[in-house]
Amino acid sequence: MTTARNRQICLEATRYYHIVSRCVRRSFLCGIDELTQQSYEHRRAWIEKRLLYLAQYYCIDICAYAVMSNHYHIVVHVNTDKAQKLTDRAVITRWGKLHHLPPLAHKYLADNVSSKAEHEALQRYIITWRERLQSISWFMRELNLYIANMANKEDDCTGHFWEGRYKCQALLDDKALIAAMAYTDLNPVRAGVSHAPEHSNYTSIKARVRGSKRLYPFKQQHQNANKGELPISLLEYIEIIDWTSRVSFQGKNSLPPHSPHILQRLSFNDSDWLNACTNIENCRAAIIGSKQSFGAVMKLMCRKREHGLKI
Repeated sequence: MTTARNRQICLEATRYYHIVSRCVRRSFLCGIDELTQQSYEHRRAWIEKRLLYLAQYYCIDICAYAVMSNHYHIVVHVNTDKAQKLTDRAVITRWGKLHHLPPLAHKYLADNVSSKAEHEALQRYIITWRERLQSISWFMRELNLYIANMANKEDDCTGHFWEGRYKCQALLDDKALIAAMAYTDLNPVRAGVSHAPEHSNYTSIKARVRGSKRLYPFKQQHQNANKGELPISLLEYIEIIDWTSRVSFQGKNSLPPHSPHILQRLSFNDSDWLNACTNIENCRAAIIGSKQSFGAVMKLMCRKREHGLKI
């Protein structure tokens, strides 16, 4: 039985989510189909380009992403504060970059709206668009529909390209957030399609190492995180990625002599960290966080049982 979206996405509980969307009918995003020997590698660029394009206009920040052969992962931050601070004109302009605007909106942008009835009608539009610009469901709809249309056109067929529902996991605290980001960035290494995280094409870790400014920013080194920043620095995150990839994927069951200090600051023990970085998707958890985080959000997310991954 599927879970209602209002029990998976609760912005009062958290604004961070790990999302996975998968293809159907043996569809490929990238790589070579062994049945037809056709390469679909170029489709990975479709996802990355569209994802970052939508993030320019939606109030949804991209923390991490990885595009795989028949699915992709993204970790997002719903920036509700940014959405509420947008002016009416900014809301209309952003929505107009992605959709056809009604004539009334064009009149407003040309400063030709004068009557009270027109202003009231326009406000109804703006309220709706403002809500949609901070909606994960609308963001995913825009992303997946665009890619499905392009793939169907290329394949000269019709029908579903994606599974009916994307998987969504609420990330309740900093530990869950960083674990989900690491899980996402290390997907190509785990799958054996890349020998090192920084060489993994179409991932956020490669984009960040190359200096991309289009992703949700890390905090500055040796400074406290400000609002609108991830809770650790880029160098600390790279240290986590490097350490985790070595321990998880080279068969080492024991810790290196000196553990990275960031793990201690985030209150992880090593087995918890490796479990989180290797089992986030397999555990079928709808929410992820520390034991303390679970108790605070059960009522908000309309849940009676604490079914999730505790780290």
